[in-house]
Amino acid sequence: MNLIVDIGNTLVKLAVFEQGRLVSQCSTHCPEASDFERLLQGRRAGRAIVESTRGDADEIVELVREWADRVLEFTPQTPVPIANAYRTPETLGRDRLAAAVGAATLYPGRNVLIVDFGTAVTVDLVTADGTFRGGCISPGMRMRFRALHDYTARLPLCPATESEALLGGSTEEAIRLGVMNSLTFEIEGYMQRMGEKIDDLCVIFTGGDAKYFAKRIKNTIFANCNLVFCGLDRILEYNASEEHLD
Repeated sequence: MNLIVDIGNTLVKLAVFEQGRLVSQCSTHCPEASDFERLLQGRRAGRAIVESTRGDADEIVELVREWADRVLEFTPQTPVPIANAYRTPETLGRDRLAAAVGAATLYPGRNVLIVDFGTAVTVDLVTADGTFRGGCISPGMRMRFRALHDYTARLPLCPATESEALLGGSTEEAIRLGVMNSLTFEIEGYMQRMGEKIDDLCVIFTGGDAKYFAKRIKNTIFANCNLVFCGLDRILEYNASEEHLD
């Protein structure tokens, strides 16, 4: 049994994998012993991996050690089962690399474009030869709503909308459609241009806000909100075996 801990910008996400299969998960702002108790159902994990986009997470790592026999902290020096062509690997978000490993695991031998709708939106490419090629980062959906509210005098803070209209009849509608459509057109542009340059391009949507855009974008895509979990489990298994020594 593997315990996976993904410390994101907003939430800490926890998962349990058994033989490569996700069996349970939960999320919290600040994990406590009771969260691990419920997730593991009183059992102890054989191995755990902790990944953080916030930098050092010593307190959470120490808490995880109470629930797992061995704990791997995912750092830029941790061996991974794909090549990394990023010019500054030490600055690469660990969640982005984990998602790339997840994509290469689920779709081996494919060119994969990963769109992660999180606090920030990232668009990353893993090529068929198993190499992370890099990508782009832009403000996420909620960050765009927040920026319009915080950096203007009178614009309200608005939620997402399911509407696919192009024009809003009120200020609130204009904001909601403006944010949703701008992200939709942005991702559609990446998909179109990348698809013109790369053969047999597979597109995966992941992240907490992916559900809002999987319906809006009509091109053939795969939605997998657990891609980072999948990649972290693969990295943990990779480091627990002699595979990475070959």
